Amino acid sequence: MRRRLTILGAAIVALAASALMFVAPAHAAAGLHINGTTIVEANGQPFVMRGVNHPHVWFTGQTDSFADIKALGANTVRVVLGTGKRWGPSNDVPDVIALCKQNRLICVLEVHDTTGYGEEGAAASLDEAVDYWISQKSALVGQENHVVINIGNEPIGNVNAARWTAATAAAIGRMRDNGFAHLLMVDGPNWGQDWQQVMRNNAQTILDADEQQNTVLSIHMYAVYATAASIVDYLDHFEANGWPLVIGEFGWRFNAGEVDHETLLAEADARDLGYLGWSWSGNTDPILDMATNFDPDRLTTWGERIFNGANGIRATAREATIYGGTTPTTPPPTTPPPTTPPPAGACTATYTVLNQWPGGFQGEVRVTAGSAAITRWTVTWTFANGQTVSSAWNATVTGTGSAVTARNLSYNGSLGAGASTTFGFLGSWTGTNGTPVASCTVS
Repeated sequence: MRRRLTILGAAIVALAASALMFVAPAHAAAGLHINGTTIVEANGQPFVMRGVNHPHVWFTGQTDSFADIKALGANTVRVVLGTGKRWGPSNDVPDVIALCKQNRLICVLEVHDTTGYGEEGAAASLDEAVDYWISQKSALVGQENHVVINIGNEPIGNVNAARWTAATAAAIGRMRDNGFAHLLMVDGPNWGQDWQQVMRNNAQTILDADEQQNTVLSIHMYAVYATAASIVDYLDHFEANGWPLVIGEFGWRFNAGEVDHETLLAEADARDLGYLGWSWSGNTDPILDMATNFDPDRLTTWGERIFNGANGIRATAREATIYGGTTPTTPPPTTPPPTTPPPAGACTATYTVLNQWPGGFQGEVRVTAGSAAITRWTVTWTFANGQTVSSAWNATVTGTGSAVTARNLSYNGSLGAGASTTFGFLGSWTGTNGTPVASCTVS
């Protein structure tokens, strides 16, 4: 802590009184800042991040994505930037901030070059990331209401993860020494997943390293967090210690052993924890894409889930008050459940092959209710070319020979008139991967 107490009075009595009553002065809130475990705006209104990651540094022309992400209900976008050591350099920070502000999004800016430092030979150090932020300072100062600086993405790999504590504390110190008053975000080691619990065990040291007490810790949840118990245990530890935390990246359970996203979303909502899903589009592994080819009208199963599902972005996001958004003081009115099931109706199913590779493919089926609401659905189709389904999500999928049957899960069976949901699956094929005709019935 770089704080000094200036003694203005010389009298012994005044000196004694000041010694007894002195309270360290609070730093003026320049914008987004930490209050206990909560991120708040300059006006004191709590702000809970609900958004996604956008891979801007690799797709700088996809500027419409900011508006598309906002239109789907997000209040935050985490923007991937590069220092120039591996990617970039991203010298368009003013334009990125302008896009965030035009679309009423809080902008989390992150340097991606640090990913896996110590294990990934091409990675930049946190010190090099700070050099980049200093080079962009003129674009950042004055944007504290709108911008969070995520110093470096997943800044330490799995090799000597213990170095993370000193490196992160030093980076925070340099940011403050160079005049940055922004809310800072710091990712954990182990490629962000902190499975060796270095961040968990040293969180207070990192928070104390910030003389402005304005840092939030960020955990990235992927396969390490494949069970509800692992997620709850990690979040409980931070909550019990009063440490501010966001879930800065996470994937979803598209296969056995992947992240338990249902628990993650439910726990984040219950605890008012911010979350930022990975990622909008453009992944080398397209199963993590939320929008196919950056098209908001072609949401994948993952995209439908995070934007439109239970505890998802549409249901829980509140726009920052800096843009005029309001946080309701009372819960919005809810419609009581009907005493009798809604009338049964018809449904249709559309089968699509999203991605294909030698021997395998990713499929998706969109189920749409007809002119009346439905409470459950069953989709069937028959493979004509020997394809098989190996795993599925958002539906229970079974097969007998070439015949496949998919039934809704508890959370996506009820659809209003004309409403849709999607489920997806991975499959194998040889020879020809034809597109079967899917049929939907109300069961």
